Amino acid sequence: MSVTKVHARQIFDSRGNPTVEVDLYTDKGRFRAAVPSGASTGVHEAVELRDGDKANYVGKGVSKAVKNVNTVLGPELIKSGLKVTQQKEIDDLLIKLDGTPNKGKLGANAILGVSIACVEAGAAEKGVPVYQHLAELAGVKPPYIMPCPAFNVINGGSHAGNKLAFQEFMLLPTGATSFTEAMKIGTETYHTLKKVISAKYGIDAVNVGDEGGFAPNVSGAEESLELLTEAISKAGYEGKIKIALDVASSEFYKDGKYDLDFKNPNSDPQKWISGTELADLYLSYVKQYPIVSIEDPFDQDDWEAWTHFTKNSSVQIVGDDLTVTNPLRIKTAIEKKACNGLLLKINQIGTISESIQAAQLSQSDGWGVMVSHRSGETENTIIADLVVALGTGQIKTGAPARSERVAKYNALLRIEEEINGGIYAGDKGLSAGLAAPALLK
Repeated sequence: MSVTKVHARQIFDSRGNPTVEVDLYTDKGRFRAAVPSGASTGVHEAVELRDGDKANYVGKGVSKAVKNVNTVLGPELIKSGLKVTQQKEIDDLLIKLDGTPNKGKLGANAILGVSIACVEAGAAEKGVPVYQHLAELAGVKPPYIMPCPAFNVINGGSHAGNKLAFQEFMLLPTGATSFTEAMKIGTETYHTLKKVISAKYGIDAVNVGDEGGFAPNVSGAEESLELLTEAISKAGYEGKIKIALDVASSEFYKDGKYDLDFKNPNSDPQKWISGTELADLYLSYVKQYPIVSIEDPFDQDDWEAWTHFTKNSSVQIVGDDLTVTNPLRIKTAIEKKACNGLLLKINQIGTISESIQAAQLSQSDGWGVMVSHRSGETENTIIADLVVALGTGQIKTGAPARSERVAKYNALLRIEEEINGGIYAGDKGLSAGLAAPALLK
C-alpha cells in the first residue's frame, strides 16, 4: 500500500519550543509522528532545521522544515509509489532528496518525521505491532527483550542551574525480574530520593528539570552519588539498583582541559584538569559506588582520552556526542577502540533505517546500545518500540515523571503485557570493559 497524502505542521515539544509533526495517510488510515529535540547537541549531529528568525519563537520556529515536508518530501514520496513497508527504500529516497551528508538542506527534523510515520503505517499495513515490524526490518527474531530503564533522577550540567558539572545521574534497576518490577523499583526510589533531597536542601530543590530529575544545589558529583546511595538504601533496594552517569563533558571542555566549575564565570584555569586526571576521577567513583555506565566522559573530539579510559575501565563507556548515532563516527570509534557503548538517538541521524544500521554496527563490535530520548520530547513513543525491536536491553527516557517521559515507560508496560513478559534484560544489555553484553553472546 502506497502513501496517499502527507501533511506536516508545527507543534510544541516539552520545553515549549516548536517541533515538527507529520501526518501520513494510506488506505489504512492516518499515521502520526512527532520529532524530539536536544539541548546539549553534539557538533557532528544531523541538522535540526530551525527558521532562525529571532522575531518569532525566539528563532526556533520550524516552518521551513514543515514546508520541506509539505512541498518536497511528501509529494516525492507519493510520486515514488513505494509501499509503506519498504522502510529502507523510503529512507534512502528521503536522504537522496536532501542530498547533503548531514541532512542540512531539508532538515533531519523534517526527514525523521516522515521516516517515523512510515514505520507506523508499515506496521498497520502488515497488521502487526510497531515493535514487531521494526524487529522484522532489523532481522531480529523473538523472543523479545524488555529493556532495563535508566532513570535520570539528578540533573546538572547544561540542564540545571546548580554547580554540578556532570549532566545526569541515573538509576538502573538491574536486579528487577521484569520491566514492571523495574518501574516499581525506579518510582519508589525516585519518591524516596525526593524526600531525602527535600529534607537536606529544602522544598525548592525538588522542582524538576527538563527530564523530570531533581537539581539540588549540590557541590559536585560525590554529593550526588551520596544522595543516590542514601535513597537506594532507604527505599530498600541495595544491590538491585546500579548507577549510570552522563557527563556530557563537551559542555565543559576548554583549551584541551576540563573545567568542573564551568558554570562559574570566574572559574580558575589553574584548577582545570586533563583527560587523564578526569579518567582517574571516574575510576575512583567506580571503585566507591555501583556505577556500571558512563556516557560522554570526554569531549567529542578528544579521541585519545576516550581510548585511554576505555582500555583501563571495567564499565560501559557510552558515546553520544562522540558518535552521534552516525555509522561513520561509529566506525572511527571502533577503529580507535574509543568506547564500548552507543547512545542511540534517532534524531541525531534522522531516519529509522540509519538508526537500525548504527545499532547493528555497534553490536558487531560487542558494544552495548542504549536507546535514548532527547531533553525536548513529545508524546511520541517510537523509541519504546525500537528498543524492544532491537533487543538491546537498555533505554533512557528520563525520570519517572513528566508525561512526555512516562509515555515511553507506559508504552513499554503495554508491550510487556502484550508479549506475555518477554525476557527482562537486567544488566545483560550492558557491556563491561572488554566484555560484550551477555545479550549479544
